Amino acid sequence: MSDASSAAPRGDAAASPDGAPTGPGPAGAPPRARGGRIAAGALLRAVRPKQWLKNLLVFAAPGTAGLLGDPVVLAWSAAAFVLFCAASSGTYLLNDVRDAPRDRLHERKRTRPVAAGELSPSVAAGTGAVLLLAAPAAAVPTGNWPLLAVLAGYLVLTTAYTLVLKNVAVLDLVAVAGCHVLRAVAGGAAIGVPLTRWFLIVVCLGALLVVTGKREAELRTPGAARTRDALGRYSLSYLTQVRTMASAAMIVTYCLWALEDPATTPASVVHGASIVPFILVVLRYHLLVDRGVGEEPEEIALRDRPLQLCGAALLALVGFGVYLA
Repeated sequence: MSDASSAAPRGDAAASPDGAPTGPGPAGAPPRARGGRIAAGALLRAVRPKQWLKNLLVFAAPGTAGLLGDPVVLAWSAAAFVLFCAASSGTYLLNDVRDAPRDRLHERKRTRPVAAGELSPSVAAGTGAVLLLAAPAAAVPTGNWPLLAVLAGYLVLTTAYTLVLKNVAVLDLVAVAGCHVLRAVAGGAAIGVPLTRWFLIVVCLGALLVVTGKREAELRTPGAARTRDALGRYSLSYLTQVRTMASAAMIVTYCLWALEDPATTPASVVHGASIVPFILVVLRYHLLVDRGVGEEPEEIALRDRPLQLCGAALLALVGFGVYLA
């Protein structure tokens, strides 16, 4: 999984057996994690708040059902978002502790707080464990068992990914894509909205597209295969084929949904018009991946203006169509 750390590499520091640097770093390197303020800043970066963007998927099902205007629905969706932010951040912390030795061999991942020695492995592991336990514990008093079940499934899948699946080619793609899908499923579970087959297929294929593009961008990074066993078992041509297959199937599925209503109603016209920005979003993402900048999907979403404009147009048309329907 990608990180949102932007600190400069610190390859000159000596390291103790637990991964914490013991000697002085290079000139201009940030101070070690001895100060409380520095440690707090490192911990904040380690939980990767930028990647909380993925958890906005919990709003997809209520949004496409036209229910986000209901304060109760919005509150449940927000609660699901917070729970998944805590669960995902806990996973990131434990994953960083486990992968710290390999992360130090990666050009970008070496700047992660644990790998760079800015955050103690014990602090990261302890905080990660607390977050992983706190997320389902906070859901229990609500009595929303469907949401708790999906959250538990997410935790099981992320744990399996960290321990085993991340080193198995193909299964690592499916596991990460599955985590995205469970976020979207949680949105429906939180408010009791059944998910349509169109919704599930588009979300599954979209998740596979993004994850494959991420792996492809990682594979283009020199020496990246040393930091992930499964990555060395892929070829660029294979990942490109999977990415193309996923996007083609997703576009066809979306078009079938948008054109499902044979009657010419305002809602059907708007949904049909949304096909254009949907395809533009997919084409723009393919272009960015081919340029080698798809390793951090959240950075693309935050920084690429054409993608943002196409995405905003898509959301506006879908939302307007749902309102008219």
